[in-house]
Amino acid sequence: MKQIKWFDRNFDFLTDQNIFPSILERLLGTPIRLEDKVKSIAENKLSLKINGTWTIKENIGHLIDLEPLWQGRFEDIINSEKELRPTDLQNTQTDLANHNEKDIEDLLSQFRAIRNLTLSKLEDIDEETIFKFSLHPRLKTPMRTMDLFLFVAEHDDHHLARITEIIKS
Repeated sequence: MKQIKWFDRNFDFLTDQNIFPSILERLLGTPIRLEDKVKSIAENKLSLKINGTWTIKENIGHLIDLEPLWQGRFEDIINSEKELRPTDLQNTQTDLANHNEKDIEDLLSQFRAIRNLTLSKLEDIDEETIFKFSLHPRLKTPMRTMDLFLFVAEHDDHHLARITEIIKS
């Protein structure tokens, strides 16, 4: 089964219900799910490029590369910025980072550490902050703190699904 490309996805952030605790659980679980997914994969498969797309290691590295963006966008919302900071839509950082040369355990450890930093910023926020928003620069839609991290959880799942696709190939 082929999934839709990330930049072709549409997002609807319509709920008025506070689902933030469930979103935090998803974010907390991503490092565990990644570790479980790759623990028995041979080293050569972790760095295998298929049709010029990112490898398993590059997908994990991409999650590491983007975590500071999510942290920064949260700061933008907290600071009442009109628009969230943009990202490099070409993902140049991931393409240049040589993630394939890195040890898988180091990548997993690095992701866990940077994700835990993100979660530490979120664990004690109040409901007003959860519903505070700024405009997403690409989607041109208001994005609340809750929506931002739902977006992050969806992005995590997108790359987990891609890793599964690579493993099955």
